[in-house]
Amino acid sequence: MKRVFVTGADGLLGNNLVRLLLKEKYTVKVFLQSGKPMGYLADLPVEVSHGDILNYNEVASAMKGSQVVIHAAALTNTWPTRGPIYYKVNVEGTRNVIEAAKSNHIERFIHIGTSNSFGAGTEDALGHESNAFVADKYKLDYITSKYRAQELVLQEVKENNFPALICNPTFMIGPYDVKPSSGKMIVSVARGEVPGYSKGGRNFVYVGDVAQAVVNAIEKGTIGEGYILGNVNLSYRDMFAKIAGIVGETAPKIPMPPVLVEAYGMVSGWIGTIRKKEPVINYPLAVISNEQHYYDCGKAVRELDMPQTPIEDAIREAVAWFNKEGYLP
Repeated sequence: MKRVFVTGADGLLGNNLVRLLLKEKYTVKVFLQSGKPMGYLADLPVEVSHGDILNYNEVASAMKGSQVVIHAAALTNTWPTRGPIYYKVNVEGTRNVIEAAKSNHIERFIHIGTSNSFGAGTEDALGHESNAFVADKYKLDYITSKYRAQELVLQEVKENNFPALICNPTFMIGPYDVKPSSGKMIVSVARGEVPGYSKGGRNFVYVGDVAQAVVNAIEKGTIGEGYILGNVNLSYRDMFAKIAGIVGETAPKIPMPPVLVEAYGMVSGWIGTIRKKEPVINYPLAVISNEQHYYDCGKAVRELDMPQTPIEDAIREAVAWFNKEGYLP
């Protein structure tokens, strides 16, 4: 089987992805940031290199002998909201991984992007891969830098016949959410810390389905194409209700007026800046929470054979993992 080189292997998607690659008998080499422990990858039969995607020589050397690259490493923080470090890691880091892949004559390059790189839609007009990027308006450098990294990959495809395609996950739910990242929603509901809900919603997906679509993209999919990897579009009210039912808590019942949500986000951001501590929510995230960020994921289902596991199953698996790891009361 092919040797697959994975950056960002210690994240939510990366942990699930590496396990699936091994299950499907691929040889896996993970590239971890210097100084980072193996974490949940420690007991897996993978090759390991430590280095920095900002160091081309380290990436190129570690990548030798691989046929496939899955580039999942990225700075995904939303606090601080702005900063050159996002472009340094997400754009310049991606450039280094691309150049290393070219020098190593990689057969296929799978770039892990974000669904935000395509314009979102509403329940009446879902977003899809042909929608233009509009999320720069939120002034979150994480989102904009990820879009620019995607454009860099596509430019290489167009100008240099680079064998790459893009996988763009929506909001992933599942085990190995170490931070936790998306799982904060589950943990907060389980602890009874969510008094109400904003009027927006988003597309939710089981991380295992995302991992399967990415692994399938080693052999399937079209070079130069982007694929939104998602499943079900739900309002926050409905998602909170599903989580609450599974964890045995009362679902949040208070609808929060958009102006109140955004004012809270603005004040929290100010306080976070003064205290130099990440707030629970900042203004851009508050604005996003009042909007529908819905997508049509049919292209990935058709072309990448992406499964569509019920989101309730994803929540149960995430809850079981959080319980096992001591995140939940």
